[in-house]
Amino acid sequence: MKMAHTCVRVKNLDDSLEFYRKAFGFEESRRRDFPEAKFTLVYLTLPGDDYELELTYNYDHAAYDLGNGYGHIAISTEDIRGLHQQQKEAGFSVTDMKGLPGTEPSYYFIMDPDGYKIEVIRA
Repeated sequence: MKMAHTCVRVKNLDDSLEFYRKAFGFEESRRRDFPEAKFTLVYLTLPGDDYELELTYNYDHAAYDLGNGYGHIAISTEDIRGLHQQQKEAGFSVTDMKGLPGTEPSYYFIMDPDGYKIEVIRA
């Protein structure tokens, strides 16, 4: 077995696609439109990785209530400080670098247009 994808529901598909492309370099791997059912599924992958992030867009849906059970997804990078600086300069909502108690800073969080947190960790 292996993980196939993670689904997040988005309010504005174009804004979400732009965020994931600009912030991380995600590429659209496939799209499934269901206009009769009023939703679209867009699957994104990172170069060299087959795990997918599914963006589900339900037409004319208001913003989603994230609740208090969702934590985050995590993306790893070898150049965490470079990516952090790049995302800050691009105007994304990012936290300062953080570390677990007694450790050097090795992660931070960035928020997507729908308020989903993404943890960025050192590879």
